[in-house]
Amino acid sequence: IPLFVVLAFAYMGSYSLSEIRRVDPNAVVIKVKAIQWAWTFEYPEYGIFSTELHLPVDQQVVLKMESTDVIHSFWVPEFRIKQDVVPGRVTEYRITPTLVGSYKVRCAELCGTSHFSMENPVIVDEPAVYAAWIAGQQAIAAANQTPEGQGQLLSVKNGCVGCHSVDGSPLTGPTWFGLFGSDVELADGTTAAADEAFITESILDPNAKIVAGYPSPSLMPAYTLTETEIANIIAYLKTLK
Repeated sequence: IPLFVVLAFAYMGSYSLSEIRRVDPNAVVIKVKAIQWAWTFEYPEYGIFSTELHLPVDQQVVLKMESTDVIHSFWVPEFRIKQDVVPGRVTEYRITPTLVGSYKVRCAELCGTSHFSMENPVIVDEPAVYAAWIAGQQAIAAANQTPEGQGQLLSVKNGCVGCHSVDGSPLTGPTWFGLFGSDVELADGTTAAADEAFITESILDPNAKIVAGYPSPSLMPAYTLTETEIANIIAYLKTLK
């Protein structure tokens, strides 16, 4: 009897695992980037980026996931399985969502100070709704060819919005709302004007000037961006008032 029970569970487990790993040649491919402390999603077929993960119902999706810093773990509790996201590797996660609704992806691997806030919306849509969302995002991307629009796109692609809010709400880093042109109090007791030079320096060398009330050394990684990319981000910051 024990042997029969073990074999029965082994069969059910292997069947479930084979279904999870079954490759659908028509699967939707979405690239996922994990960064302290945010998720970003790229739809390479359509040339769009988003901080929300939209999935079509009853269609297999393969997530190709990368981490830019430490080990993270992609976990939507309702999907039942989770997958580590490891620096220097591309890990795959296959899912065929069967229930329309709104969920959240969380990081299930302790990844630093703001691990608790590393969550993003996951929306499973009907095919028509999914197609409409894709079309809407493409229209937005087409309209955002201005420096401000490109700066906003960069802030999503690089995970900036995971630590810097754009509406004044508190996050791991200083909010970007109303930042440009303001006087910033620094950890050493001095103040600095948040102008082009200050923001450029903060991007390239986050530890040069630490804003009061935030950890020292800075938790922000140093980014290697071109002058044009930095100028676009600054142009976007100027609009956040």
